Amino acid sequence: MSQTKRPIMADKGQMKSAIKRILGYEVKYFPVPFFLSLFCVIVSCISNAANSMFIGTIFVDDILANISDPDILSRLAMYLGIMAGIYLCGIVSIYFYNFLMSKVAQGTQKKIRDELFEHMQTLPLSYFDTRTRGDIMSVYTNDVDTLREAMSRAWPMLVSATFSIIVVGVMMFITNWMLAIIVILLTIPMFFFTKAVTKSSGKYFVKQQISLGKTNGYVEEMINGQKVVKVFNHEEEAIAGFNVLNDKLCEESTKANRYSNVLMPVINQAGTLQYIILGIIASVLLVYKDNLGSFEAMFSVGTVVSFLMYSKSFTQPIGVLSQQINLIVMAVAGATRIFEMIDTPSEVDDGYVTLVNAKEDENGNPVEVSERTGKWAWKHPHETGEVTYTWLRGRVTFDDVDFGYVPEKIVLHNVTLYAEPGQKVAFVGPTGAGKTTITNLINRFYDIADGKVRYDEININKIKKADLRRSLGMVLQDTELFTGTVKDNIKFGKLDATDEEVIEAAKLANAHTFISNLPNGYDTMLEKAGGNLSQGQRQLIAIARAAISNPPAMILDEATSSIDSRTEEMVQKGMDAIMKGRTVFVIAHRLSTVKNSDVIMVLDQGSIIERGSHDQLIAMGGKYYQLYTGNAMKK
Repeated sequence: MSQTKRPIMADKGQMKSAIKRILGYEVKYFPVPFFLSLFCVIVSCISNAANSMFIGTIFVDDILANISDPDILSRLAMYLGIMAGIYLCGIVSIYFYNFLMSKVAQGTQKKIRDELFEHMQTLPLSYFDTRTRGDIMSVYTNDVDTLREAMSRAWPMLVSATFSIIVVGVMMFITNWMLAIIVILLTIPMFFFTKAVTKSSGKYFVKQQISLGKTNGYVEEMINGQKVVKVFNHEEEAIAGFNVLNDKLCEESTKANRYSNVLMPVINQAGTLQYIILGIIASVLLVYKDNLGSFEAMFSVGTVVSFLMYSKSFTQPIGVLSQQINLIVMAVAGATRIFEMIDTPSEVDDGYVTLVNAKEDENGNPVEVSERTGKWAWKHPHETGEVTYTWLRGRVTFDDVDFGYVPEKIVLHNVTLYAEPGQKVAFVGPTGAGKTTITNLINRFYDIADGKVRYDEININKIKKADLRRSLGMVLQDTELFTGTVKDNIKFGKLDATDEEVIEAAKLANAHTFISNLPNGYDTMLEKAGGNLSQGQRQLIAIARAAISNPPAMILDEATSSIDSRTEEMVQKGMDAIMKGRTVFVIAHRLSTVKNSDVIMVLDQGSIIERGSHDQLIAMGGKYYQLYTGNAMKK
């Protein structure tokens, strides 16, 4: 299946939405530290602005203008004490602000990671079919990391800078509205320049994150396939493929950082130029204030000094933001991809038939009970309010089923089959014929396009997916083991299983002997998905994992494909014991393993072209005969 195209950039609406949602996490989960941090930053900003006012209007207009006053030292001491108190408030506020913001930022990231991983468990398989694992991992690593970096460093500066602009702006208008308007007019070009650069760099930062995901996906693919790369001397081609992606990543990163890196020095120089222009204008107005009439009182040496300091405090936050612009834009770009994944619709489950523990009444009908009985029944509520119970037996039927992974390409055509309780049904056919697809539909990993799939005469669309899958054991061709002990991996099929049940399942799968010979037996740690075991041993553990769940129906997808002939003979006995009394669907390329099946379905190009027992199909001399005799000749 082809990979779906990711959006090449986040539009303005997505950017705003991402920022709004990040703030939503902070307010929802950390309201007290969030609002306390805002209060602290406001106090800090007022402290800075107040000190600018004191230096100008107090020291210049009062202390220096009245230096010969005999009480000047006492007034100076008082002013110094007040300023010290204001500075102290500012320092304490900044400390608590950063302390609280650190708690809010780290907590928000944890919540986002929790939600991201939790939501990923609800996504349909089709989501993972259309994306590389490296691209998904890039969301967890690169995108979340850029968000962490921004929230820890750039976000606090952004908040502080925003409040500084507001507080200083108010103080400027209180002090001298004429000079305040001049400052605003001189700042407008800086604002529009910053906005233009942010817009230009933003789209490239999004492209950079996407290119990084593709590069990571390629690297992961090459790591997993190193053995194949070396066997076929594909190193140079692998390097060439990486270079193409890496060059693209470099190109996008260069464009993104080119814009953001030029912003800081330009803004700083513009701020210096604005300071000079304001100083000239203020000095001229101060010299000619006698000609300003009623506006004369607005100008004094102290006022001008204070205002020049206000000007620095007003433009400095823009310079601070320009220094952090790349982190902020990258964070929003990463957040856009994170929320895109979170917003992907979960797997739809509109089922209402559930699986319950049951026992027989005097007439042999199922009765729901709370304790584990080893017997199961389908609990089927009806619109009338009536609830009926049906024994879980494992009968599966397909009636004229059509299916396609994408609507425009149907891969299964008019599939009809019947699997009675306890039957062993085998699917054979060339690669790509649709064998695994049929078993995926039984599990309802995908929904059919047309027809009906019934389980114990119940449409599987009516059965809750978790209950449906709980009733089915599955052994896959690609063995997936997890970091943990052998016991933990077997108990994956039944989390509350006892040690005795684990050992019994291992014996059933003929895995007990080799497990007992491991250094710590069932407590042996498996690392790197069972990399310290042979392929056959990993498969035996997977079979034991399916056996411990004791399901009425099982799906064996090439379950013995990775086991050598000698091991297969040993395993087959355990498999036969596992399959006894259960409905079993078997997919196998080794036709010798399906000879004893009750029914063999031969598929070709998505259709069942032959069905019958081994002897019947051999007698027909059709496709199965060709596959079987060709298989035998190879042996």
